[in-house]
Amino acid sequence: MQSPKTIAIIGTLDSKGIEHQFLADTIKALGHKTLLIDLGSGSEPQIKVDITRHQVAKAANLNLQPILDRQDRGECIAAIAKAAPAILKKLLASESIHAVISLGGGGGTALATSAMKELPLGIPKIMVSTLASGNTAHYIGTSDITMIPAIVDITGLNSISKTIFTQAAHAICGMAEASPNLTNTKPIIVASMFGNTTECINTAKEILENAGYEVLVFHATGTGGKTMEALIESGMVKGILDITTTEWADELVGATLSAGPTRMDAMTTAAIPAVIAPGCLDMANFGEPHTIPDHFASRTLYHHNPQVTLMRTNAQECAELGKIIAQKANANPAPTAILNPLKTVSIISAKGQPFHDPDADSALFNAIHQHATVPVIDYNEEINSHTFAKAAALKLLELIKISNQ
Repeated sequence: MQSPKTIAIIGTLDSKGIEHQFLADTIKALGHKTLLIDLGSGSEPQIKVDITRHQVAKAANLNLQPILDRQDRGECIAAIAKAAPAILKKLLASESIHAVISLGGGGGTALATSAMKELPLGIPKIMVSTLASGNTAHYIGTSDITMIPAIVDITGLNSISKTIFTQAAHAICGMAEASPNLTNTKPIIVASMFGNTTECINTAKEILENAGYEVLVFHATGTGGKTMEALIESGMVKGILDITTTEWADELVGATLSAGPTRMDAMTTAAIPAVIAPGCLDMANFGEPHTIPDHFASRTLYHHNPQVTLMRTNAQECAELGKIIAQKANANPAPTAILNPLKTVSIISAKGQPFHDPDADSALFNAIHQHATVPVIDYNEEINSHTFAKAAALKLLELIKISNQ
């Protein structure tokens, strides 16, 4: 039998103490240990806590009492939000906890998830929330938090809430018991991919894996790019195959799959060798046809599926995108190269396809050459050709080797 795991139970125990105590009792009945951690800023909890709000604040070198004395709830919440990640990180570093769970409404969800997001990938995290059925992007970000709808408000115990809390307790215990050893003996390479660059990444991935690397592929859908950037910043990554930089097209024109203006900055922060290509910069993503802004009505559109409409980037936009890609690459202090597939940057930009636009492609490639100070290598190939994919993989291996010298 496995040794008991210790589950951190965090929450505003001044207002949700009974509910979190029920969660703790259920977890203990399942054979595991708990640490009740108070993130409240109101009256003192009516239940026994293991780590007080003052101890939480101390983990971030904060004296909470003067803040409490001022009775400024916003200031208190801000202080706890700053300190909560610190206490969890310290507990995790000392192997005092193995998982974390919380129950909350709006404020409790914001507090708890802000702390959970700071924990590494693979540490079990569950948030039972009244907000779980809505847009949870703000609370989850690029982390692996599991959100469970509370169904009813978290105020007291009833037949519904006890059912949800019991299931959540079983879930966090199961996750803690099943957590694998995340120690990876292979160095990690990250790669960006879209449906239109799948063949390229699949070919390159095989070459890199045969060279002894683990390749993690991220779908360039905005969230995918942000998640890849977060992993790069973590220091776990040894190389970057950023073939699909399409999220910058969405950022430039205000489309739906933007990863924000910091996309491609993580490689500079972490100084990681990178191979970059202008994959799928021929397209920006919108929703159903009626969601296309009026000022784009005359543009070349492609109905990818009933929910997604693609817009062809024009020559002016491509020139700006080429400049952006080059400047992002230039900033990386680690060995970096840009590879241009001159025949097509996506499947649908090939000759005879709906997004074929030689003038726009030329504007893109010319801008890259004009603004790049890193090596730029042109290939008279389609982005999904075996030749281009192999060249990209081998160039990345070369740059990693140079970086390690």
